[in-house]
Amino acid sequence: MVVLAAMFGQPTLLTIASLLVITLPLAWLWQRFAFLRVTYQRQLNETRVFEGEQVTLTLRVANRKWLPLAWLRITDQMPLALTPREKTLAPSHLPLTGILEARASLLWNERARWDYHIDCSKRGYYAIGPATIASGDLFGLFERGIAYPQVDHLIVYPRVHLLEEWGLPPKEPFGETRAQLQIFQDPTRLRGLRDYHPEDAPKHIHWRATARHNALKVKQYDPTINYNWVLFLNVATYELAWQGVDSERAERAIRLVASLANFAAQRKYAFGLVANGTYPDSDQRLRILPGRDPKQLRNVLEALAAVSYFVASPIETLLRRESPNLPWGATLIVVSALVTENLLSEMLRLRQVGRNLALISLDDHWTPTPLPGIIVYQAREPQTTTPTMERANIFDFRLSNFQST
Repeated sequence: MVVLAAMFGQPTLLTIASLLVITLPLAWLWQRFAFLRVTYQRQLNETRVFEGEQVTLTLRVANRKWLPLAWLRITDQMPLALTPREKTLAPSHLPLTGILEARASLLWNERARWDYHIDCSKRGYYAIGPATIASGDLFGLFERGIAYPQVDHLIVYPRVHLLEEWGLPPKEPFGETRAQLQIFQDPTRLRGLRDYHPEDAPKHIHWRATARHNALKVKQYDPTINYNWVLFLNVATYELAWQGVDSERAERAIRLVASLANFAAQRKYAFGLVANGTYPDSDQRLRILPGRDPKQLRNVLEALAAVSYFVASPIETLLRRESPNLPWGATLIVVSALVTENLLSEMLRLRQVGRNLALISLDDHWTPTPLPGIIVYQAREPQTTTPTMERANIFDFRLSNFQST
């Protein structure tokens, strides 16, 4: 075009052709250096929250060079369950996933920031990302994109309620703390004093009382047992798998198990979790052995946050397989939104061989019937929110145990 314009003496065409000759290489170089010293950050103010809480997602992008960015587009993958208040997610080809899009134009050494508030209304184990950043030249002739592969995770724990809100006894729901047989004595539970016997150990002598009564006195303690709970969670809501899943009933069972785990952790019981649900995108069922580790509640809550509705095996089959591998003195607590004859038969069989069992039913279609030697409760969905004091204790636990990680 330049040669022809010069040959035929066309100044207008010559000017346009000359501009194109200059503009095209300039635009190409611009898009090649567009992402030089450009940084992108995604940050959550909390990575572990309880159902019903709110988190803040912050996106930051900075252009740390003298070449400005005429336009910048950020597309970040987000679960639909974490849709921000300020913006609707764009459709995505991935199931249950949307696209969070942000646009900006940055001058030299300029930054941009976006804050989004997310209501965590559903428990789950969520992944945010990866992201794609696109930019180009000032003239819009070339476009280039780069991937930001980092993925951030947000764990939303099930909502925790007090046991009385579920209609369960608020104190020792599955038996008394004190043992009926005096086999072990807890030195932290002083009951009183009695006269000294030759078989008493010298370390139990109460010297002040001895001096006061002018006779040897020994301390007498309450006998105790070590509580050991194994929580069996049944996520099935219908007898046949092809009948589907009642998600609300399953969520009620998950929240009840979380409440029982929190109750056990506050009283320093040994507790574990076995569920016939599976981890997301896996066929491995949940299994956490009983323990008193300070991180035990965190492990159980994380498993409950991630459990899916896929039933790996019936709950009665799970009881039969897992019971031989569990401590003999453990109390097997079955939490189920569906009570069947097969489940009751298996629990009665385990009771006959000497196992301690309890059944908490969330099945509105089943009328509780006495089971010999088995504690049976009919739980109800809590209608009130957790008291402020109890929720404060949960939050303190979360901050003290999770913030460092």
